[in-house]
Amino acid sequence: MLLLIRTTTSIPEQLDNTGMYEAKSKEIVLRRVREALAKSAPFLPPTPDFSSPLHQPLAEDHSIAFAQAFIANSGLFVYCEDEEDFFDQLFNLKREQQIEYLHVWEPNLQNILYQAGIDFTSSEEDFIQKAQASLTTCEALITRTGSILVSSGNAGGRRLSIYPETHMVVAKASQLVPDIKDGLQRVRDKYKENFPSMVSLVSGPSRTADIEKTLVMGAHGPKQLVLFLIDDLPH
Repeated sequence: MLLLIRTTTSIPEQLDNTGMYEAKSKEIVLRRVREALAKSAPFLPPTPDFSSPLHQPLAEDHSIAFAQAFIANSGLFVYCEDEEDFFDQLFNLKREQQIEYLHVWEPNLQNILYQAGIDFTSSEEDFIQKAQASLTTCEALITRTGSILVSSGNAGGRRLSIYPETHMVVAKASQLVPDIKDGLQRVRDKYKENFPSMVSLVSGPSRTADIEKTLVMGAHGPKQLVLFLIDDLPH
């Protein structure tokens, strides 16, 4: 009779081997840590200069820098040589886009449009149903971001920059400021202790991509943002 005898490692021996492997692994890790600590410290970069400007300087002509940023935000930029040119540009845009209801609530704008013979709506009656387009002024133009700084401080209030499908803004080149902080300072200097309850930056038409990451224009505000920039700077 042939007897086959097979020897196996007992469970205690297996446990001992496992513990040995774990101890060896820990020793390897500790040795690498000690070797790393023994090496000289790596080169450290110089301490950053927190007093240096956050952004690169803007182009010398702020109107060009603003126009480029504004157009990149999907805004419609209209350059006007003077106020008469603004009237012509506004009249042509109204005709091209077949704008019947242009809501204007600021008395100063109403006056100059009346003098120029441009039709507008000053009544708030049926505003929601007839909110086709609006024309407002603004507080400042932010050159770096191509944004329009608006507030509730003027007669246009909050609604004219939100409800109509097309929001038109008329501004002057002298309202251009480099950054947001400069625009806010203008508002503070203008209103002082009567700071407006709403100050907002408008950067292009309203847009969202919440649904299936598909970009939709005009979801929460105007579908179109138009800026008429009147050049009032000395040449």
